[in-house]
Amino acid sequence: MNQRLQDSIQTDVTYKAKCYNHLAFVNCLQGNCEEAIQNLKEAEKFLRENHEDEFDKRIIITYGNYAWVYYHMGQLTEAQSYLDKLERICKQFPDASRYTAMIPEVYGEKGWSLLKSANQYYEEAKECFKKALDKDLDNIEWNLGHAIVLYRLETFSGTPESRTPTQSMKQFRRVLELDPDHGEAMVLLALKLQQSNQSEEAMELVEKALRKSPDLPHVHCYAAKFYRLKGDVEKAVELLKKTLEIRPHSAFLHHQIGVCYRNKLLPLSRNPLSEIPGELAFQQRAELIDLCKDHFKKAFESRPLTFITAQLDFAKICSLNGEYQNVEEIYNNLLRLEDIRPENKQAICLEAGLFELRAKKSESKAITHFLEGMKINYNSMEKKKCRDNLKSVSERQLRRNPKNSKAHGVLGLMHQLDGMKREAVESFEKALELDPDNEEYLSALCELRLSLKANSDCSNQTEDKR
Repeated sequence: MNQRLQDSIQTDVTYKAKCYNHLAFVNCLQGNCEEAIQNLKEAEKFLRENHEDEFDKRIIITYGNYAWVYYHMGQLTEAQSYLDKLERICKQFPDASRYTAMIPEVYGEKGWSLLKSANQYYEEAKECFKKALDKDLDNIEWNLGHAIVLYRLETFSGTPESRTPTQSMKQFRRVLELDPDHGEAMVLLALKLQQSNQSEEAMELVEKALRKSPDLPHVHCYAAKFYRLKGDVEKAVELLKKTLEIRPHSAFLHHQIGVCYRNKLLPLSRNPLSEIPGELAFQQRAELIDLCKDHFKKAFESRPLTFITAQLDFAKICSLNGEYQNVEEIYNNLLRLEDIRPENKQAICLEAGLFELRAKKSESKAITHFLEGMKINYNSMEKKKCRDNLKSVSERQLRRNPKNSKAHGVLGLMHQLDGMKREAVESFEKALELDPDNEEYLSALCELRLSLKANSDCSNQTEDKR
């Protein structure tokens, strides 16, 4: 997090004060309170030099952070002095409380902080940007933040935004109405247009963004993603490596480079010659595996709790290379993670199950992971894939042995989780015929029969009232 914020401070002039504030928060949590105070001084200096006309509105967060950090340092007099400054400023705003005013500048900065923290805060960030825009509809910063958070939420298969994936397109167009040369809005809109097969406009936007913003790392990153998805991996790698010179520790850049090398690796791995030592294809495959592993590892080393995708990608490359001990260690660590997005948890269960199924040939362990993914009450594409794999494995087991009680029990549980109660009852009855003393099946069957009876009684009462 520290490195990412420091990178942003060096390259992102517009939002420098926000980055300093966020960095101060992180430094304080890590016990580096003196550094945090210095960060806040830089934020204050930037705001005085660049936003003198609206300084009081923009300084509220910074002064609040000063008070918070000094309190943690035990310097209560200093903390009180900043609370006094906040109190004087807040008197200017009719709806303010004693020490804060929920004005667009405050909502906007909170939105950016949440957006930069972790993906489980995206929904809250979206609400902050919406509240900021309610009172300042034409603000470029808040419109951009709202567009970016919509764009990211649309990538998660279980969110409401994923079912209407054009919201961010409209929002990026709004940013470009306000600032026609906004490079980041151009490339992100281009990526959405690319998904909608509007390739010509997308290409024009990417080329224009690279012309207008040749030195902005974010523009290069997203342009590289566009070229990779277009099939021009070499162009993508060229842009990413150029940007890596500016941000050598960027997790996003390393991950994107790893994905590019993986795109080269997978077709090569299907070549039989890649398995024969001494062949050129074998050497190329080994080199690409090393490159993928190196970049994916660098992507998640600094963000082990948040960059789940990079860890899953690293595990799949290790599996491809037969490094099963590494893979098991990664999945075991990921499966223990808490407080992560439900679709990420489901993705971990899915990939762990597929590894057990395909690499370790363990159907029983695969079933355990797929069931765990299904039990998470969140309708995502990852959950559907867990279900499909679970159904496929169980039905395959029953074709081999129709008297497999565990397979019938798994299908019963799957139907129960799907809300298909009658089908679940049928499967559990078959499982109990083969394993009469199984308390789990008996308990599930009793619960389902009681539920069906309650529904039937309720339906009969409704009919009687008519």
